[in-house]
Order: sequence, then C-alpha cells, then structure tokens
Amino acid sequence: MAAAAKELKYIPFESFKIGQKQNFGAYEVTEEEIIEFASKYDAQFFHLDHEAAKQSLFGGLCASGWHTCAMTMSMMVENMDLHGRSLGSPGIDSLRWLCPVYPGDVLSVQMEVLDTVPSKSRPNIGVVVSKVSVSNQQSVVVMEFTSKGIFSRCEAGLAE
Repeated sequence: MAAAAKELKYIPFESFKIGQKQNFGAYEVTEEEIIEFASKYDAQFFHLDHEAAKQSLFGGLCASGWHTCAMTMSMMVENMDLHGRSLGSPGIDSLRWLCPVYPGDVLSVQMEVLDTVPSKSRPNIGVVVSKVSVSNQQSVVVMEFTSKGIFSRCEAGLAE
C-alpha cells in the first residue's frame, strides 16, 4: 500500500522582501557519505583515499563540491517541508566552492533575498532571487550560489 500523499504548503511571492534573511540546517558530514557519493559521482582520489588526499591541495579527505550541493539541497527541502515551498526553479547562477568540506563538518544555510521579479508573461507567478551561503560549524562559508525560485502570486498581486 502506497503512503498517503503529504499536503504541500506553498509560500506566496508577496511574502518575500529584498534583504530578508533565513538561516536553517545542521547537516553533519560523514566520512562514509563522502566516500559513497564520490564512488558513484566524483571518483577523484581526494574524495576517496585518506592517505592520498593528505598529499592533495586539500590536505585530507574532503567532500566533492557536487556532494556539498546535494547536502545543501537536502537542507533546503527540509526547510521547505517546515515553512513552505516554491513551484520550482529555473536554475542557479555563480556557483562557487570556496573551502573544502571535511568529515565532521556541520553545514548550515543562509538565504538572503536579493530581488523579487513579477513575471511579465505569466502574471500568476514571480521569481525570487536569493544568495545562498553554506557555512561550516566555524562560520566559514564553504559554498555560495545565486538561486532563483518560482512562486505563486496572490490575487491582489495580479492587479499591479
């Protein structure tokens, strides 16, 4: 028997204000997960082998940047489950991996609204542009990107 579908809560476009910030997440990075992800998707020695990784630019075993993206998405979806979600995303811009992510790091996310853009061709939606910063437990930013989320506009927003 299939599990019952969970009712989804959506955030209205008008609830976002430029400069608004939200902090969430506490994702603990494990050595096992780093190696498992890298074995499947990014099999470079510094993601797989402790001894070899010591000789790398990173000085030790570290997570793939793509794994850091996946862990961030996990925190973002968990946050959506608590606070509401978008209708989807047309993508991200300016992805930067700034510092390595090591086993034992605890990652968290800060999102800051940079812009809100009502759609000209589809007045029932708008795009929210946010800066996403991912930090470790020492408040060191390890990754940044600009995210674009699509949100439903309220009926009142259609009259603008």
